[in-house]
Amino acid sequence: MNPTSTLMLNAYSRKRLEIRYSRESGRMNKNTKTVWLGGAAAAAMVAAAGYVYRSRRQGKSPNPLRRLFPVFALPEPTGPYAIGTFEEHLVDGSRQENRRGTLPEGDGPREVPLTVWYPADTSAAAAAQPERYPAALGECLSLVFGLPRRWFGHLSRVSTHAFRRLPLSGGESAYPVLLFSPGIRSTRFQSLTLVEELVSRGYIVIGMDHPYTSAEVKLQGGRAAAYVHEPSFAHSSELHAYNVGEIAVRAADARFVLDTLERWNAAGSGHPLSGRLDLERAGLLGHSYGGATAVQALAADERFAAALSLEGGFWGEAPSGPLERPFMYLLTGETERALDPNDPKREKVVYPEWTEEAEQAMGSSRSDTLFAVVEPFYHQSFTDVAYVSPRLFAHKATPERTSEITRAYAVAFFDRYIKSIRSELLGQDSEAFPEVRYDRKLTRIADQEKETRA
Repeated sequence: MNPTSTLMLNAYSRKRLEIRYSRESGRMNKNTKTVWLGGAAAAAMVAAAGYVYRSRRQGKSPNPLRRLFPVFALPEPTGPYAIGTFEEHLVDGSRQENRRGTLPEGDGPREVPLTVWYPADTSAAAAAQPERYPAALGECLSLVFGLPRRWFGHLSRVSTHAFRRLPLSGGESAYPVLLFSPGIRSTRFQSLTLVEELVSRGYIVIGMDHPYTSAEVKLQGGRAAAYVHEPSFAHSSELHAYNVGEIAVRAADARFVLDTLERWNAAGSGHPLSGRLDLERAGLLGHSYGGATAVQALAADERFAAALSLEGGFWGEAPSGPLERPFMYLLTGETERALDPNDPKREKVVYPEWTEEAEQAMGSSRSDTLFAVVEPFYHQSFTDVAYVSPRLFAHKATPERTSEITRAYAVAFFDRYIKSIRSELLGQDSEAFPEVRYDRKLTRIADQEKETRA
């Protein structure tokens, strides 16, 4: 893994994880001799038996790993709609797959697996069984943090709030659409707490996976497309150029998905969503590599009305020209500190060009821009990992507060720029969320500026 290929150095999170896990598990150093004899062995057996007994009496799992990886409950969505879901598998015959440059052009057409979440009738949900958390998230976390996949087997016992193939709600004649792009080595299921909230508020969310930069995904015929590590580069400029190409592929995926949605929406298409997609109100959001995908697609395709980047990069057209449509960027406090070149404990968590490109892309925008720092967050806070293991991944904010902050600002942004619903959370600090502060240099909302001048 080349640590500068993403905005956040995953090795940093992994380092903290290894330290904390060793404390929890009592793992011995390799140089420590351990000899269990006689009374020591008996004492260990008694202690283990006592732990199992107490756990069973308290209704908890006797497996010590469950202390680190508990079966959890996702936060309830707050909107009025139930959540329906189905999957689609798209094949783009106009593009050939090259597996991130590791094989010659012509390795078959590009494929884009999708999950669609949509507003559904609450009455139909009452009699249905919810979907379980997909195994893909465990595969992703295993890849990102270097942990055994079997540790995440408990995710299959976690219920989501989504129900397969429910009737689309008749609350609105058509619903705005948001495309979601995950981080590198990640999955379209990485941020279900956020996706579910947006859908409950009346958005159709399309989760995309990007073969060979996402974690392992299934292709046609059951073939597996596993993440392919990027090559090593001697200079950051070479890696930067490589990432520009990678994000261009992902942005092309987003544009292809939007093309497909237009065909689904056409009269007589026969698709269940025919006529129900409001593609005049289409947006994008993504995390890390997915955030870079979102801003690049926004810059390249005028059909997208707005985009939200959850700590992504700026690889592609976005830094080279002014943004024409609204854009919001959320940065974590941990990464902000890493940007300080004078910090003696500075971690190399961002690529060298990030600051210049962020200021150029947002400072030259011809539309509204919002840039805010979420102080207690670190890079993975925008995913569901804090719920997967609060002890290891929650860090400075509880899982509940983490999802509350992310959901509130994502909803506020898209409600304002997709549904034209104003929000007091945008452009100004809020007493309800003291963890979030705006960068005044990179935040500009035309309506608020007019009110200030008046």
